[in-house]
Amino acid sequence: MISFSPLQIHRLKYQPQLPLLLQDLSVIAANFEKSICLSDSALQEQFPQTFQQPIITFRRGNKKEATPLKVGVVLSGGQAPGGHNVIAGLFDALKQIHPESILLGFLDGPLGILKNTSIELTKMVIDSYRNQGGFDMIGSGRTKIETPAQLEAAMLTVQTLALDGLVIIGGDDSNTNAAILAEYFKQVGVKTSVIGVPKTIDGDLKNEFIDISFGFDTASKIYAECIGNILKDALSAKKYYHFIKLMGRSASHLALECALLTHPNLVFISEEVAEKKQTLQEIVGQITTMICKRAEKNLHYGVILIPEGLIESISEIGALIQKLNELLFSHSEKIEGLLITEEKDNYIISQLTSNEAKTFLALPKEVRDQLLLERDSHGNVQVSKIETERLLIKLVEKELKRLKQEGIYKGTFSPQPQFCGYEGRSGLPSNFDCQYCYALGFVATLLVQSGVTGYMSCLKKLSEPIERWSPMGVPIYRMLQIEKRQGKQKSVIRKFLVDLQGPFFKQYASVRDQWQITDDYRSPGPIQFEGPKNLTEVKPLSLLL
Repeated sequence: MISFSPLQIHRLKYQPQLPLLLQDLSVIAANFEKSICLSDSALQEQFPQTFQQPIITFRRGNKKEATPLKVGVVLSGGQAPGGHNVIAGLFDALKQIHPESILLGFLDGPLGILKNTSIELTKMVIDSYRNQGGFDMIGSGRTKIETPAQLEAAMLTVQTLALDGLVIIGGDDSNTNAAILAEYFKQVGVKTSVIGVPKTIDGDLKNEFIDISFGFDTASKIYAECIGNILKDALSAKKYYHFIKLMGRSASHLALECALLTHPNLVFISEEVAEKKQTLQEIVGQITTMICKRAEKNLHYGVILIPEGLIESISEIGALIQKLNELLFSHSEKIEGLLITEEKDNYIISQLTSNEAKTFLALPKEVRDQLLLERDSHGNVQVSKIETERLLIKLVEKELKRLKQEGIYKGTFSPQPQFCGYEGRSGLPSNFDCQYCYALGFVATLLVQSGVTGYMSCLKKLSEPIERWSPMGVPIYRMLQIEKRQGKQKSVIRKFLVDLQGPFFKQYASVRDQWQITDDYRSPGPIQFEGPKNLTEVKPLSLLL
């Protein structure tokens, strides 16, 4: 039984707009652009059936008769606001094509495909989730479909259900799985289309074809509201330094977007830290230098933003984490057999170089323990569980104590650790994400109707008015590269990192020195759903810049 707030009930009635081209699917025709043969031989060996597929655009054509379609949809990976609207878009588009079309939702993520557990998504079900946050309509999961047995199980499911299409709503790893599934289905002669939809709040699923991933806009606005409130509190109490960690493992798009929305005193961008090969001591030095400068102005408070991936970008810790990932994978049986934490630490230290061991032992005990927690499905450390904000607080406190003894620092330091994380993943989606996701569902339906497979549902020109958004289908293959994971060469979608030469970062770089010593704080407030367009239709700054 779902309990709705008055705002949730009101949002159920919101009707997203569609680009002009998607408003009548009966007159849309697909254009198959010229194929481009990409030269990566390793990738071609893995994707011999799909590596030469063309980009698809759409245009108005002659009215055509359509037959019913049967499509399955799955939510894969972490939540992102707007996922339910992708499903609503799929449902409405399928019913527009033919009223007897059927949409099935696989339960609990890709595992539902392997176990063939699904429900029919009727109008009653869909109408209860329009414009709502979360993934609770059908649930999500992180199961990977890549082994021969898993691929065969997926094939059996789509054949048993006689699916025309399978739509996978997910991030870079989930869409890589979509490409693998599409390739396998083509090899064994299964005609089910596999279509991906770009989702992630981190904003790193972006390239020349994808303007932005859905969920990023809502998450950044939710975090910006929290940060704005904390900035106002810091300005009011005038005695706290807030260290706020934000989601964003590989890329710092969220930290940068929130910074430009709120104007905190200091923001670390993981990509810049990595490029400059900054050490942990240099990071601490940046913070203490700012605190000392503000203390000279009698300002003993401030706000610092920290992307969760910062810890991996710091030169000596990044190298240590990479070594630990390899050790915990290749020596897993030995390490798991050691029940006492001290024995595990001693064994791991014995496998490190002297510099790596020195770095490891210099970290607080709780951080060392966090670095040794269970790895994710790719064998990487779970950075969201590493309390980087608390680590920096401890080291800054130690350095400020030394500076005070030397007479350099004359102030008070009262730190407060914060983490803006999971609260941003399932909030009520912004109007932008509602409309973007709804349109992505329509494009995915068109791709299934076109009979293609291994494609990503995309919309270009998102910085323009909605009417002019341009739908297209892009072969997922064109977004792939080969990376080493868990000791093996694997095909993965390239992550889009903050471009340190781009206008988005340069905008921040032009004002950051001023922000450190002044209180140029900005409070964007909560997401606005109704009112003037300059409040309700605000798009991500990273998209506009």
